[in-house]
Amino acid sequence: MPMFLPSTRDGVAGFEGSGDGQVLDLDTAVKDGVLGGVAGVVGTEAVVGEKLDLKKMIEELDLAEIPSVFICPISLEPMQDPVTLCTGQTYERSNILKWFNLGHYTCPTTMQELWDDSVTPNKTLYHLIYTWFYQKYLLMKKRSEDVQGRASELLETLKKVKGQARVQALKELQQVVATHATARKMVVDQGGVAVISSLLGPFTSHAVGSEVIGILVNLTLDSESKINLMQPAKISLMVDMLNEGSIETKINCTRLIEKLMEEKDFRSEIVSSHSLLVGLMRLVKHKRHSNGILPGLSLLRSICLHKQVRNLIVSIGAVPQLVELLPSLDPDCLELALFILDALSSLPEGRLALKDCANTIPNMVRLLMRISESCTQYALSILWSVCKLAPDECSSVAVDAGLAAKLLLVIQSGCNPVLKQRSAELLKLCSLNYTDTIFISKCKLTRTIQ
Repeated sequence: MPMFLPSTRDGVAGFEGSGDGQVLDLDTAVKDGVLGGVAGVVGTEAVVGEKLDLKKMIEELDLAEIPSVFICPISLEPMQDPVTLCTGQTYERSNILKWFNLGHYTCPTTMQELWDDSVTPNKTLYHLIYTWFYQKYLLMKKRSEDVQGRASELLETLKKVKGQARVQALKELQQVVATHATARKMVVDQGGVAVISSLLGPFTSHAVGSEVIGILVNLTLDSESKINLMQPAKISLMVDMLNEGSIETKINCTRLIEKLMEEKDFRSEIVSSHSLLVGLMRLVKHKRHSNGILPGLSLLRSICLHKQVRNLIVSIGAVPQLVELLPSLDPDCLELALFILDALSSLPEGRLALKDCANTIPNMVRLLMRISESCTQYALSILWSVCKLAPDECSSVAVDAGLAAKLLLVIQSGCNPVLKQRSAELLKLCSLNYTDTIFISKCKLTRTIQ
């Protein structure tokens, strides 16, 4: 039988004093930094005086860094009811009891056999854990109250000041609502959305407008607020800033317009703007700021759902621009771009623009069976539209690009039966200009699976 350390029972396993072998009590542990350097320790009396639920505090705080002594070795979660085994190791009560119920009579950490399977509440560690989380929770609540109070003051200030003072107040409010959920809720609950929205108008400077939109995009907008923001003067200002503002302002304008499009009473005329669409395409193509690509494509996708606007999108040259962008896009952006091109291919003008773009067919063939089933579906649909439009011209280009082999891969894969059927139809269309022998040679996979 190996030698075991006596159980610390009411102590904190693994924490000893400076050389005398004594387990730290609560005050010493706090003073020496076991609690992670939390200043102004709340005493045990305060803990008992205002008892808060430990589980509630842990869940609401959701902290990334927690002292390792507070973590149960089994669940790797903070302990709420720590108990110590005869080996001196401490675990969350429910976790160690589950371990025993599975027929294990060893210490999970050391794997030593237990000569005593009783568990002893580790009260000292519990008080350490409770006090640490209690302090963090009170600090969070105080900060939350301070933040809400400051946001309320800034709202009142905005009703009174103008010029540079207004810009400064908006800047500070934007920072507050961007980082604190409680402040966002307070602004909405106190009618702040109407106050802030009222600052947008035909004579609003871009300095004020960019801050206002930066705030609104972080708030929950009700139907009334969205309808108010759809006024022509407000939309016109957003479009101006989308074209002329900083990259952050452009992204915020894009996100806010997309929020407005979620409203059931949204009218397609609002986004039937040449200037809006041109600004969006500039954002999507901006080489120095790739963070604008995803929000730009996301809004363009939402606009494409309104069939009345698709002709306008084609007319600004969006099709060749998006086709040329495809090789450089990440998967999320790529799926959005393909959705847009597929939607535009439903128009005669869109199909013609796709056919006239030299890289349409090579890029679509390359994307088959490469990213996702959705991407394959969109690429296949686009290829079908183009090849149907000019079968003699486009089919030979597609086959030379390796389309036949890729279609065979789709047919043999476990993807959607509709995709397989469309692949078979496209394969048949492409084979019409070849003899059987030549077409079979074109179906070799050696140069397409790359």
